[in-house]
Amino acid sequence: MRQSFYQFLMTQRNPEDYEPVAEFANNAFYDQSFPKQETHFDALSKYLEENASYLPSMTVFDQAWQMYLEQD
Repeated sequence: MRQSFYQFLMTQRNPEDYEPVAEFANNAFYDQSFPKQETHFDALSKYLEENASYLPSMTVFDQAWQMYLEQD
């Protein structure tokens, strides 16, 4: 079974890294409402567009999503 996007994103966390995906992961870690079990792009995209003020651009999510898809 595929891991959730959040589980993947947590593998990208690094408080000392200022790359966009790492910063996204670091901030998502502190987002108590992040849909942690979600595996679908549309649901995640909608959540982030409406709730993730810490995400400077949806392009960062798109980049992280592509990495998520390529991990298998």
